[in-house]
Amino acid sequence: MMPTIAVHAGAGRARFEEDDLRMYRSGLRDAALNGLKALRNGNAIDAVVEAISTLESNPVNDAGVGSVFNIAGEVEVDAGLMNGSTMSIGAVASVKHVANPIRLAKFIMNNTDHVMVVGEGAEELARIAGLWVPEFVFVNEKKVNRYRSMIREVDSGSVPYKRVLKLAKEAGIMDTVGAVALDSDGNLAAGTSTGGVWLKWRGRVGDSPIPGAGYWADRRCALSATGLGEVIIRHMASLRAATAVEAGSDIITAINASVNGASTIFGTGTIGLIGIDSLGNVHAAFNTEMMGRGFIRMDMSEPVVAVLPEERFP
Repeated sequence: MMPTIAVHAGAGRARFEEDDLRMYRSGLRDAALNGLKALRNGNAIDAVVEAISTLESNPVNDAGVGSVFNIAGEVEVDAGLMNGSTMSIGAVASVKHVANPIRLAKFIMNNTDHVMVVGEGAEELARIAGLWVPEFVFVNEKKVNRYRSMIREVDSGSVPYKRVLKLAKEAGIMDTVGAVALDSDGNLAAGTSTGGVWLKWRGRVGDSPIPGAGYWADRRCALSATGLGEVIIRHMASLRAATAVEAGSDIITAINASVNGASTIFGTGTIGLIGIDSLGNVHAAFNTEMMGRGFIRMDMSEPVVAVLPEERFP
């Protein structure tokens, strides 16, 4: 058993400008390295939080500062975190002023009796935890221009639910971020963070804060999902893989079966899943054009980073 962390930065279509792709890859590397540093100094929960916080701080990801705009031109973020040894969970949803929602999820896990806190109540806790930030943190010219372009495609005055998911899938931006880790004591942890999908309805919550859907951790494995949240929730993608591991499947077979099952029911271009088992075996699978992923063990000096399907991982 070797302490290990694996990260992802979303599954979707391969539509990156060259500069953004460099930032995307370097962000995965930095997240893995920061997670490994936390593994050396702390535990699996610390590693997951540090890795995801690094990804939330990268503006090319749809999480944290890079989170996309909802139908009203606002940012609403979601995140969830789970400790596999204690089954403790912390989660937040529909939060507007938090650049590192995974840290708020950890605060909820450690300082409240609750599993999930949403909206204004979560923002009140963010102020207490020192995590509240002003709205301008999430705004940049490229994102504003994309919002203005996409909003023109939505019929004025109508609920755009189905059309918005179609637009999000076509845009290729489903860059939810996540991490899974195994520490030196054999503890497993998982977390996921997102800004949701472009032009989502106010208050829409995806899979990322929901245990069993966007993430799961127990004593056998830890998993984090990415893709279209509505599909991942319906499929309970992370728990489905964990249940297969509990029944005797290895982590590769379990993850592949969950992703392939989603493909059969909901179609391709919908999901990616990364996981680690109690022995430190890592695997990722996706039915999209790409999925940014990386991993590093305690005995490695540099992480393995991959984006396209043909790139080696792990």
